[in-house]
Amino acid sequence: MFPGLVGIEVPEAGGGAAEGFLDVAAHHLAPNGYLHAGAVVTLADTVSGYGCITSLPEGARGFTTVELKANFLGSAQKGRIVCRATLVHGGRTTQVWDAEVTDDRGRTLALFRCTQLLLRA
Repeated sequence: MFPGLVGIEVPEAGGGAAEGFLDVAAHHLAPNGYLHAGAVVTLADTVSGYGCITSLPEGARGFTTVELKANFLGSAQKGRIVCRATLVHGGRTTQVWDAEVTDDRGRTLALFRCTQLLLRA
């Protein structure tokens, strides 16, 4: 799957929360030498998605992200970035997740809000 191709791991998901990480490598950097925004968005969407799939209500068979808002507050060039996502709204047809991405020193790099549309069988 795509998250594995870019090196994302999500060791914890369930109970309305999820956590994952990405070890920054040269192929994650933009031409300016800093972490590419797409890598950060991919991490946040993936971690929120794992949280969503573990929090599906009865009758839902999956989900698709319909909106993702990002506020970038910093960047990184190396080390591990970690995303922690929490369920804000768990409805019958949608879920909303807030996610924070931090670097290995605990600095906030980005804040996200992801909305998922729940798919029915």
